[in-house]
Amino acid sequence: MGIFDFFGSKKETEKRLFYNTEVHCHILPGIDDGSPDVATSVSLVKQMKAWGIERIVTTSHVTESTFENTPATITEAYNRLKEALDSEGIEMPIHTSAEYRMDENFLTQLGNAALLPFPENYLLIENSFYQPYWEIKELIFDLQLKGYTPILAHPERYMYYHKTPNIYNELHDQGCLFQVNLLSLSGYYSGVVKNMAWKLLEQGMVDFIGSDLHHMSHVSNINDYIGSKEYRKLAEKASAILNDKLQF
Repeated sequence: MGIFDFFGSKKETEKRLFYNTEVHCHILPGIDDGSPDVATSVSLVKQMKAWGIERIVTTSHVTESTFENTPATITEAYNRLKEALDSEGIEMPIHTSAEYRMDENFLTQLGNAALLPFPENYLLIENSFYQPYWEIKELIFDLQLKGYTPILAHPERYMYYHKTPNIYNELHDQGCLFQVNLLSLSGYYSGVVKNMAWKLLEQGMVDFIGSDLHHMSHVSNINDYIGSKEYRKLAEKASAILNDKLQF
């Protein structure tokens, strides 16, 4: 289906995304600051399905001292969600991965080869919102040596990078891909974050778009945005994103 097939009617426009693969969401029940329980997780999956999403990569937080998830805890939460989806007859291919905060806990899991990458060995990494990971270039190089392709989650939200925007070019030129939040593009967080998200898009540095879906207020924002004129512009500008090229 082409991009403009999604804009045939107002009703369709209000519910369909222009890509079919979700790559950043927190829908596994009870293991981070996203969905608190199985019932909410099922509701979020139903909503993504209504948006035209056909495949989901879940990206539960792995963060030192707060959400120290492991492949075991993530798999257990996935199994509970899968059982509930099966019981309701909801078909949705789900690949369990994670959003890895660059910290000592991550370095330990990396050293133990205890990671859950995306299909094709992409790996979603994130900074703290308070300060950057100072050795990020060295870490990116190390991940590449180990066979991963790093993806920096929502780079537009790191306000400290706004003061030295050349860092975006340096990281992207190094081979670190960028995943921008749909919520950022819509203006959900702030106008400043929205402006940076669009700037990265205009400069050809947005490789993936993800909802970063946590809860129903995110759903409401995205529903409103899909029905806007600006969303059509986004669909045109972001037609080359890699979401639907993931194979699983």
